[in-house]
Amino acid sequence: MNDQDIHADRPADRIRILLADDHALVRRGVRLILDREPDLEVVAEAGDGAEAIAMARTHDVDLAVLDIAMPRLTGLQAARELTALKPGLRILMLTMHDNEQYLFQALKAGAGGYVLKSVADRDLVAACRAAMRDEPFLYPGAVTALIRNYLDRVRHGEEAPEQLLTPREEEVLKLVAEGHSSKEIAELLFISVKTVQRHRENLLHKLGLRDRLELTRYAIRAGLVEP
Repeated sequence: MNDQDIHADRPADRIRILLADDHALVRRGVRLILDREPDLEVVAEAGDGAEAIAMARTHDVDLAVLDIAMPRLTGLQAARELTALKPGLRILMLTMHDNEQYLFQALKAGAGGYVLKSVADRDLVAACRAAMRDEPFLYPGAVTALIRNYLDRVRHGEEAPEQLLTPREEEVLKLVAEGHSSKEIAELLFISVKTVQRHRENLLHKLGLRDRLELTRYAIRAGLVEP
């Protein structure tokens, strides 16, 4: 069956999906899973978080499926930007990481679901439909992690600590660590070079670091860039 046959009987109210992953083979596999369904259609693809935001500006999409680990902007950073840019857009995180920290960050960033790539063929379609019904979708291990975290906080009378860095500072840190110049960062984030430089100074001061090399090491430890 070719793509034309698949799309021929799609309902008019199909879910339009933006798919972002920095591996073309992964995007192809995920697209095959989604495009098999009559009510789902991938209408835009992106290779990183910044491109995903650009695609969301130019395409009419209902749902964004974002890989967590991507260059320039991570899926988590892109989710925050997309939530602000298009408040009605539903977001799913697609990841190979069965990781509590990523899970909690994804939910804080506005994601309505968290799907593991290892079981995407089983879970992703159901997760897309749940997202459009405004229902959360989490794999069983994630539900266990959420319940355990909640019970621990209740037991100790604690709230989760606030993030040390603001979302914008985190975005600048990631791009600095990836070697982008202040001018390139300004263009990617739609801010001035002077604002980028101010964010860099704030990062150094807040983290107690001295230079780009130490910022890069911190970004690796924080999981923003891969070593």
